[in-house]
Amino acid sequence: QVQLVESGGGLVQAGDSLRLSCTTSGRPISNYSMGWFRRGQPGEELEFVAAISRNGETVAIEDSVKGRFTISRDNTKNTVYLQMNNLKPEDTAKYSCAADRRPYLYNRNTYARPEEYDYWGQGTQVTVAS
Repeated sequence: QVQLVESGGGLVQAGDSLRLSCTTSGRPISNYSMGWFRRGQPGEELEFVAAISRNGETVAIEDSVKGRFTISRDNTKNTVYLQMNNLKPEDTAKYSCAADRRPYLYNRNTYARPEEYDYWGQGTQVTVAS
């Protein structure tokens, strides 16, 4: 069993940057491909944001954040990051990281679907004021 803990959220102004971190314990993060999802309001569907393969060589970024968000990982620190630049009010959401036991990002039907992930963190809130 692996546990995931997100950090780095907060209240920022439009145009600011934040870096979210997701750190694992229990099992090495190198065992998993990782994804970031967000939910704007309770009851809304989880929206795919970004994913990264186990070795970090392959990434996928949702079009709505492409050019502003990047995903990276440091397996030596058991951490995956989501760098968010030029934040917009519509980026306001609770951001959660998730772990997938598959090593690769096979296709969008796997890495962009929440039900394809095996473990989840509790999330960290990002609020962007206009």
